[in-house]
Amino acid sequence: MSEPHPFSSQYKLDKDLGKGAFSVVKKAIQKPNKHEYAVKIINTRKLTSRDLQKHEREARICRMLQHENIVQLHHVFQEDHVRYMIFDLITGGELFDDIVAREFYSEKDASKCIQQILESVKYCHDRRIIHRDLKPENLLLASKTPGASVKLADFGLAVEAMDARHYYGFAGTPGYLSPEVLNKQPYSYTVDIWACGVVLYILLVGYPPFWDDNQQRMFNVIKKGKFEYPSPEWDTVTADAKDLINKMLVVDQAKRISAKDALDHTWIKNCDRVASMVHRQETIVVLRKFNARRKLKAAVHTALLVTKRSSTFFSAKPSGQDKSAATMETVQEDDSGSHTAEEKEIVQATQRLINSIADKDYNEYSKLCTEDMTCFVPEACAQLVTGMEFHKFYFDHLPASTSAVQQSMITPKVQMLGDSGAYCAYIRLIQTMDKEGVAHSVTIPETRIWQKFGGDWRCVHSHRSSGGSNPPRSPDQSGQTGQ
Repeated sequence: MSEPHPFSSQYKLDKDLGKGAFSVVKKAIQKPNKHEYAVKIINTRKLTSRDLQKHEREARICRMLQHENIVQLHHVFQEDHVRYMIFDLITGGELFDDIVAREFYSEKDASKCIQQILESVKYCHDRRIIHRDLKPENLLLASKTPGASVKLADFGLAVEAMDARHYYGFAGTPGYLSPEVLNKQPYSYTVDIWACGVVLYILLVGYPPFWDDNQQRMFNVIKKGKFEYPSPEWDTVTADAKDLINKMLVVDQAKRISAKDALDHTWIKNCDRVASMVHRQETIVVLRKFNARRKLKAAVHTALLVTKRSSTFFSAKPSGQDKSAATMETVQEDDSGSHTAEEKEIVQATQRLINSIADKDYNEYSKLCTEDMTCFVPEACAQLVTGMEFHKFYFDHLPASTSAVQQSMITPKVQMLGDSGAYCAYIRLIQTMDKEGVAHSVTIPETRIWQKFGGDWRCVHSHRSSGGSNPPRSPDQSGQTGQ
């Protein structure tokens, strides 16, 4: 599997390039010839056997791929408990960041971009590889030179396809997941084409086709394949471009266009003749905002994954997110299953309650609480408050402008109290963005006591500590966290 020669004798580590939940990426200089590479460094001692299998799979797949539009893996080294994966050094940054910095951007430019993406996807599919996580973060530029090639990166979720459709697991990034993945049906190469359709839609107008302030609602829309071409931004997009999107975003995967046929589509093959050359300034403006939101989400999600990995507590995936979060968080292949069903129910109920606060949905919130619920929060001036009037007050006085970018639980710990009771202690992470587009975050320790009534879990007590990071909190934030 690994190269026989040790990494340290051949490469010198340089500056950090990035950090993920499982690894760090650094610049590496090859000693004999001074060639520069990017090295992904993984501490295998901290990985589970399943995680190790995933990294083995990623390395095996990457070794199979040598294409101008794919970030190439050159070598893999193993030294003690550290694995080094040597990749091309990509200096051009993300494709979407480059687009928003351009002085001129047209539909023709979008066609050229998606053509290169489709070339890489077709190459993978020809070699029986399904990427499964095609999204803006994984679309890079080889260099900062104008006209640099687009590179497809990150094959951490890629799988080797079988002859027939197969269910390879629920994995990917929510806003780019295809209906068949969401429905947990057997699938194949066309999941990548669906993601290409989402990316193409964003390339043309700067925002995604599927987007909702609640992740489950967004999933329901995706399953139905319901999207629109709103005016005025779509009025200047050619019918050929929309036709290709329509062929990519087909719910029936058997009828979805293939990468080969997409490359033969007239909007790709004859783009010099049929694609519009009108400058799309509004697309750049909207895409710049979209980039800012998704980068915030990516940073938060990485921090959450690192925290989850370093914790001994049970951690659950949020069940609902706002529209930017819903398009950002990568869903790793689910390998839990070692936790009790009741513990999962408690965490899910707690997340639903947090979501109801974020959504300002008092009806949902009250359904999850008992009428005589008690609470202890700083706003109550050290008094134990009983009943829902205190909570209703907060919901009624939340400013209309309040918009939590994301609310999530960090390291929830569940302790069962007999057959019908439990407590859930966790840290609530709240990410907000002010009117100037500046991101703020607050972390708050909370505890909730749950009791089962007729098969349903209801919150009977909540406790919130006065501590929190990154103050000062705005009135909006203290309103959000006062539940």
